[in-house]
Amino acid sequence: MVWQDVVYGVALAVFFAYFFYRSAWAVVPMLAVGAVFVYYRQRKRMHRHSRQLLLEFKECVLSVAGSLKAGYAVENAFEESMSDIEVMFGKECCMLKELETLRRGLRNNEILENLLQDMAGRSGLEEIGEFAEVFAIAKRNSGNVAEIIELYSRIISNKLELEAELQTLLAAKQLEQKVMNVMPFFIVLYLEYSNPGYFDMMYHSLFGVAMMTLCLGVYLCAFGLSEKIFAKTFG
Repeated sequence: MVWQDVVYGVALAVFFAYFFYRSAWAVVPMLAVGAVFVYYRQRKRMHRHSRQLLLEFKECVLSVAGSLKAGYAVENAFEESMSDIEVMFGKECCMLKELETLRRGLRNNEILENLLQDMAGRSGLEEIGEFAEVFAIAKRNSGNVAEIIELYSRIISNKLELEAELQTLLAAKQLEQKVMNVMPFFIVLYLEYSNPGYFDMMYHSLFGVAMMTLCLGVYLCAFGLSEKIFAKTFG
């Protein structure tokens, strides 16, 4: 993915240099603009990855709860959940890799509570961290681990369902955002090619360069604001 992001950023830098300045020299400073878009692209990818991992963790917890009801020890229940996760999400899913790490730790006589805390740290998911803390407290105090695990799986399910509903409600707004992000470029390019030389004064004078720089700044601020609004909406 890294090389794809690099290509994406360079391509954007070249496009912005052409669109706003019609100058090859502008490519170098426009690389910073390309880096901004790459940053937002990577952040969206990380958010999708986090939500997918949380979904997989929820299914893992449900599988563990089922195994506990069938009489498995909690450590064995986590190991048994690997087969369910592989069937549902495939061999390359992140949760399966995390469970493989957990299984190796258990076979090295590490404590399950610590392994879950390590998983939470690697994933960066607050929900897994909370689960690890609740699990550790329940196990220390001889609580009903199976019931607590099942309850927590329902909490995660409710959160994911709420996010899905929000995503559905805001899908039209997100589409509008994407259209508005590209619309200014289509309008200017249309005017430029239907009326050759229409914008020449914007590229061959100090005033024009200043105006195009101002337009670039306004566009980046609008883009950043829209991204911030949706980021706050979906966490």
